[in-house]
Amino acid sequence: MEEVKFEIVEHLGVLSSSPSGWTKELNLVSWNNGEAKYDVRQWSPDHSKMGKGISLSREEAQELTGLLNKWLPN
Repeated sequence: MEEVKFEIVEHLGVLSSSPSGWTKELNLVSWNNGEAKYDVRQWSPDHSKMGKGISLSREEAQELTGLLNKWLPN
């Protein structure tokens, strides 16, 4: 199985932290030298390991933002 290459292009923020030190983060991540996408997933403290997550294009992130703004109370 081929190793997945990734680069965290920009760290945008931490959504939550666990007692083990892992953090759920929003980052711009380039996967396998592709265009960077908005990415939400858990990362180990040194960012060498990651959990399952979701990557969104700019358009998908904009659509998600609109949906969240519509459905979340102010």
